[in-house]
Amino acid sequence: MPASPSTARAINDRLALRLLQREGPLTAGQLKQLTGLSRPTVADLVERLADAGLITVVGEAGEQRRGPNAKLYGIVAGRAHLAALDVRTEGVAVAVSDLVGTVLAEASVPIGGDTGTGPAVERAVALVERAVKEAGADRPHTVGIGAPGLIDPASGELRDSSGLPQWHRALVATLQERFPDARVSVENETNLAALAEQRDGAAHDRDTFVLLWLGHGTGAAVVLDGKLRRGASGGTGEIGFLPVPGTAGLPSATDCAGGFHSLAGSAAITRLAAEHGLAAEGAHAPDAARLVGEAVARTGEGDAARHFLDVLADRIALGVASVVAVLDPGCVVLGGEVGQAGGAPLAALVEERVRRMSPLPTAVRPSALGGTAVLRGALLTARDRAQEVLFAPSGRF
Repeated sequence: MPASPSTARAINDRLALRLLQREGPLTAGQLKQLTGLSRPTVADLVERLADAGLITVVGEAGEQRRGPNAKLYGIVAGRAHLAALDVRTEGVAVAVSDLVGTVLAEASVPIGGDTGTGPAVERAVALVERAVKEAGADRPHTVGIGAPGLIDPASGELRDSSGLPQWHRALVATLQERFPDARVSVENETNLAALAEQRDGAAHDRDTFVLLWLGHGTGAAVVLDGKLRRGASGGTGEIGFLPVPGTAGLPSATDCAGGFHSLAGSAAITRLAAEHGLAAEGAHAPDAARLVGEAVARTGEGDAARHFLDVLADRIALGVASVVAVLDPGCVVLGGEVGQAGGAPLAALVEERVRRMSPLPTAVRPSALGGTAVLRGALLTARDRAQEVLFAPSGRF
């Protein structure tokens, strides 16, 4: 059955808006060429979208020709403001953008482990409010949150976890209360990092890959055929619990000690560095990342740094090979602060080992976004959700 005129108009409008998002400002002639629509149809949709406040004239085409230059149309970037949060155990980072994704304000605040739930939530919410105002808005249209832990696939809520601060769950609810008209959603941090790497980073040419997060903890995100896979309980990628050789025991349902986390988490990496005579000051992700980065820089100066990276690559390869044996993703991205610090040298060492351990061809790549990937993924997700609403035929802000 052919589409009704109203349905056809809606489809054409969405197509034009998506092109403007992807390509930037376009002339009516360029929209005609890219959409394959007739000139009168393009003229109608341009007028319709302008009347709806979704697009506006942003300039003129620069090509020389007889007569006036063609008008350039672009999405009204200020139609909505988006907030993204990267929620960690030790603090929060916030970015606010316009509807096309231009970042207008960024801020962060540390939150110590001894901070109570109420004060921690208020500190994080106040940070969001300040960033939104700095971006020139009164309130956000959509809020995307990246946080460690499991997300309930049925409710979309962050599940209780004994290993995470209580203020994480309270923050999500408080943001919804403080911004009642906003669309607030939360997603696992590693999943958001994978979406960012797929859109703008190391996996931009892949529709199937796995991101292995190496930071304070370990995790993995699975993208198959272009779609993020969360699993029946939202636990896809809990690779820290993966039983592996080389640990003192086995993980339990409540503790990943003895699993892959015991080999590749930040505390394990700092201990490994100390065993090889490399200075180690703590067990937090920035320290582990610093140690790995320094080892990469010093590989030509002696055996200690090289041996440290070899053993670390052996450990990481255990997790990668296990994922490859089950999923055959063809590509694994080493993300997180440690993955970024190790860069191409560490990725090459891991790939070499996986090649020996598995018959399945697997490229191992370093993260292109590193520690910024979670915030970038949260912002991309917020933008997509806002545009789904605003670009709909009845979408109004």
